[in-house]
Amino acid sequence: MTLKMQAAVVEQFGKPLVLKEVDVPTPGPGEILIKTEACGVCHTDLHAANGDWPLKPTLPFTPGHEGIGIVTALGAGVTAVKAGDRVGVPWLYSACGHCEYCLAARETVCADAQFGGYTKNGGFAEYIVADPNYVAHIPAGLSPFEAAPLICAGITSYKGIKETQARPGEWVVVSGVGGLGHLGIQYAKAMGLHVCAVDIDDGKLDHAKRLGADAMVNAKHGDPVAAVKKATGGGAHGVLITAPSLGAFKQGVGMTRKFGTCVLVGLPPGEFPTPLFDVVANCITIRGSFVGNRGDMAEALEFAAEGRVKADIELQPLSAINTIFGRLAKGEVPSRVVLDWANT
Repeated sequence: MTLKMQAAVVEQFGKPLVLKEVDVPTPGPGEILIKTEACGVCHTDLHAANGDWPLKPTLPFTPGHEGIGIVTALGAGVTAVKAGDRVGVPWLYSACGHCEYCLAARETVCADAQFGGYTKNGGFAEYIVADPNYVAHIPAGLSPFEAAPLICAGITSYKGIKETQARPGEWVVVSGVGGLGHLGIQYAKAMGLHVCAVDIDDGKLDHAKRLGADAMVNAKHGDPVAAVKKATGGGAHGVLITAPSLGAFKQGVGMTRKFGTCVLVGLPPGEFPTPLFDVVANCITIRGSFVGNRGDMAEALEFAAEGRVKADIELQPLSAINTIFGRLAKGEVPSRVVLDWANT
């Protein structure tokens, strides 16, 4: 008799996910099977379900790239993990391991990379098949609910801060105090940086202050670029733009100090309005940052295990996934929603 499991499946782009029973997958050689305990919900999951990006997932598929759970079965030849380990299945599901990018620890841009909840079925299901060489190893003492947002939002914001190359004692701007930004502020403070938080919501800016931000700027009031320059003494050494807003992207470049670095991790639709004269005349670096490698993952999780970074989470059952997606589309999720499989 084939074992069944609950899953939320995208059967048509732009339509509600279908909650249904499907077969529990069997891990093949070099694969593992994970019993899901928790799975974070990311805006990327909504983009995937809507088919928003040029490379679309193959229908039907199960989203979710923040799945955390316990390894329950090993395929032939697996040695990287053992049964009973708690691991996470992140956005980077696997890569080739031998191209120029993989060899340089830049595996997220490998041409053969596979992505969890996108090109491979993800964590909106009771069980997940994964590549043991690319799972996140969850430190002891970090609950699955605390860990789930960190294997996407956490590593993305942490890597973005690293890519600014700002040094301890220097200023960084975190633009957008949402699911990524509230973590970016905490990582930046843990790394010894001064933080200026930028948002259009005073409530989120108050949250940023509680998280340790040294200065707050509401981008809807007055000239936010001038306000940041005043707060940071001439502009930030590094700017991390998490907000999916073209206006935030343009402002972010203006907030960057001469010879500073503006890092883009948000993905708003449309073309980036780059102020070329300012970029050239001020020797500004604009850099894209795409999630992070396995070393970044270990570091990002360790900060949380040490109690220096903590995601704000809201627990929900899988049955609420379409309501959650509706809230995401309207910008009504203040931080991160995590699916709790024990209450599904």
